Amino acid sequence: MYPQNTKKNMEAKKCKRLPYGNSDFENVRTGGYAYVDKTRFIELLENEPNRNLFFIRPRKFGKSLFFSMLSHYYDIAEADKFEQLFGDLYIGKHPTPMKNSYLVLKFNFSGLNTNNENDFQISFLDKIRQSVFTFLNEHANYIPDAATYMKECGELLSLTGKMWVAFNAALSAKRKIYVIIDEYDHFANDLMALGTTVGDDVYRKMVRANGIVRDFYETLKEGTETVINGIMITGITPIMLDDMTSGFNIANSLSLDPLYNEMLGFTEDEVKALMIETGVDPALINVDMELFYNGYLFHKDGEHRVYNPSMMLYFFNQILRSGKVPENIIDENLKTDYGRLRRLVMNEQNGTTLMTIAQDNSVLSDIIPKFSIDELHESRSFISLLFYMGLLTIEGEKEGSLLLKIPNYSIRTVYWEYILRLIQDRNEDVLIDFSELKAAIRDLAFRGNATPFIDYVSRNIFSCLSNRDLKRFSEKYIKIILQGGLLQSKLYLPITELEVSTGYADIWLQRSHLFPDIPYEWVWELKYVKKEDEANEALLQEKRDKAREQLEKYRRSHQFAGRTDVRYLSVIFIGKDKYEMTELAV
Repeated sequence: MYPQNTKKNMEAKKCKRLPYGNSDFENVRTGGYAYVDKTRFIELLENEPNRNLFFIRPRKFGKSLFFSMLSHYYDIAEADKFEQLFGDLYIGKHPTPMKNSYLVLKFNFSGLNTNNENDFQISFLDKIRQSVFTFLNEHANYIPDAATYMKECGELLSLTGKMWVAFNAALSAKRKIYVIIDEYDHFANDLMALGTTVGDDVYRKMVRANGIVRDFYETLKEGTETVINGIMITGITPIMLDDMTSGFNIANSLSLDPLYNEMLGFTEDEVKALMIETGVDPALINVDMELFYNGYLFHKDGEHRVYNPSMMLYFFNQILRSGKVPENIIDENLKTDYGRLRRLVMNEQNGTTLMTIAQDNSVLSDIIPKFSIDELHESRSFISLLFYMGLLTIEGEKEGSLLLKIPNYSIRTVYWEYILRLIQDRNEDVLIDFSELKAAIRDLAFRGNATPFIDYVSRNIFSCLSNRDLKRFSEKYIKIILQGGLLQSKLYLPITELEVSTGYADIWLQRSHLFPDIPYEWVWELKYVKKEDEANEALLQEKRDKAREQLEKYRRSHQFAGRTDVRYLSVIFIGKDKYEMTELAV
């Protein structure tokens, strides 16, 4: 239920529905939903010299809705709905010559059976059969004797045969085909995530050599010589397209083109307009939306950074449902699958790279437009994959290379939680009792006692680390583990490297919007001394003095000056099993 006054305001404004989880363009446009108009990009796409296009974006970035929009725009079977679906949108006022002029053939390769090679081939072939049947059925009014073609598709056993049924049907109708492929790499990501010999073998046999996936794209390529006049492909990564090599070398990738930086995702202005259109009350928002959801840039010359649309719609949906900011600001459905990341960092170099990114929040690297599955052990390819997955984005240029950063706080927490789980996987003695950990954070928040939390992490995580993990033990590594531990409770939002007027605070424990009655926020300064330097009293004193000096500066900064609810703590970790804590006097 909405609060009564909010509900009345919404009714007075005749607010539109929020399209959370809805990727059906027609349903969005006719069902009273708000729609962020991206149709202006159709003009740009039609002006591309190559009609076979490839465009990828991270998960939950609005790809399926955009491609559904393209289908309704280009399909001749949708011509009578043009004014209803597009009339008030940009493209409705500026239609292109190719509107509603094609027979659209759609493929979606999600949900395939990847258990083994045989099951995969059967399910892939069935997807082709279903797509061709749908194509013939939807265009029965334009294809002479469509029933005969449907019968033929059911009788033919080969993939190539089924696809040519669709091609021949279009030729008989004297119409061109526009092909849309959504989730082109969904099954490839599943196979790679298996992390098994079976998964690797199935991928290589199906995508390379004379596999069924390669056959599919080679047949599409043949179709462009006669009946296919455009192909649009989307997914998450460029890996599979590269692995097909000459099997499908006709597509032009627009993924890194600055003209299409904002084709998917919401700009700041689009977010504000969406709030007004759907009746989201800005007075109810007491969290920094830009910090949590914004930040994506897909080319250094892109005009605007964009919000992840699924993140924003999830957030607004919770506000509209309950009249308040959701308890879980970060949509759990958005988080990258742990098993997939774990598979990717089995390579020691990739694991080190991921840890470095988590520690520095950034990395210098160019983005590779295409790379093979065999190249994922190489640092540039792995970093590029993280970019395509939405775990990194472009910050700018530095020292002749791109500076990539973690896009926002939500994605940063994915790194923290992942690394905490990775440490548990790699160190058998690390067994985290989350109930005890949460109790320690309650002591920190409500009783101003930091000892239980620091002691718990020291005894149960740091002291149990293997020599492998100890090699990278540092202040930054300590910081990540502390943040991962703090995330197990909803009491605080741990902000790392907070920029204050006098420097960068290691960790600021900002009280959660859910618990405004928490009496204490904290600013922590962390130091690390190697075990072999434990007896070096001069070094220890230098660390103590430096930490105290920094905390004093933070306390005097304009962000914290005069605040009596903030406490300041220095923690010096000595080796992996000792620490000392000092709190600034009130």
